Amino acid sequence: MGDGGSRTACNYYMHQAPYLTFAYYDYMPEPDLNLLFALDALLTEKNVTRAARLLHLSASAMSRTLTRLRAATGDPLLVRAGRDMVLTPYAEEIRERTQNSVHEARSLLRPSPAALDFSTLRRTLTIRANEAFVEAFGAPLIAEVTAIAPLVRLHFSSRTEKNAEYLRNGSADLEIGVLEEMGPEIRVRALFRDRYLGVVRKGHPLEMNREVTTGQYAAFGHVATPHGRQIMDPLDAAIARLGLEQMTIAIVPSFPAALAVVRASDLVALLPASFINAQLAAPVAVHSFELPVATDGFTISEMWHPRLENDPVHRWLRELVLRVCRQHVPL
Repeated sequence: MGDGGSRTACNYYMHQAPYLTFAYYDYMPEPDLNLLFALDALLTEKNVTRAARLLHLSASAMSRTLTRLRAATGDPLLVRAGRDMVLTPYAEEIRERTQNSVHEARSLLRPSPAALDFSTLRRTLTIRANEAFVEAFGAPLIAEVTAIAPLVRLHFSSRTEKNAEYLRNGSADLEIGVLEEMGPEIRVRALFRDRYLGVVRKGHPLEMNREVTTGQYAAFGHVATPHGRQIMDPLDAAIARLGLEQMTIAIVPSFPAALAVVRASDLVALLPASFINAQLAAPVAVHSFELPVATDGFTISEMWHPRLENDPVHRWLRELVLRVCRQHVPL
């Protein structure tokens, strides 16, 4: 039977026997699902070369893949804007759906929790946290991971901004810090309560006082960090009521930097208790004291995207972080 006869027969059966249409459509070509992973890389990186590097492809191969994706979607996806590439409105619209689909596909193809062998597991897990958390909990967390899964790599990246985008696009597996507005879908679990302490070098005049008064606290210059405004404001108000003024001599970008300045000067710093407790065994110890004004504590939480909720490796990481934190600091 010629091609015309085949089409006639197919048309006949599609009209006369609709239940056969599923068999007919079985012969239609399936989409290449590898394109989905390439699409995710391109929408995440917004750059052909970086997307190629992410998938271990050449730039020319990724460029050809972009051409195929444009043909498949009927949309340019990435267009040039000056020296950079930007996403089209359609690409922006499908970016999160693409990311979720890729993560779901990878989850389906990973072993079940019962079959997971942590001794041979190879995976890089990225945790966004500030330097204070890494100094306080990094070493015991790495030791726990290495003991259970020696081939797993932990990648700590700086939490310079509080933004759920890192969790949404998969560039971070876990985010740790004080909860901010992260979006309604982000999962959150409290790890421990923390509070700020005043910190000075050993031998500092304030070390001689059993209780530091507001006046004594304000008498010394301070080194500040961008964190802790909720603590600084009530302190400043209490100092101002006494007709005094707290002198901030320097502002540094992180808690470890503030600690380094304190150790080598007569300045005072406000630092989290969890961070200071991790410094007690350091060769150059410091002295900490309760603040002269009652201030609220704060909760450190771990945050993740719901697509990783049931991922067995991610669930193991979350439980491990919780256990290590609770061993050192109670909730």
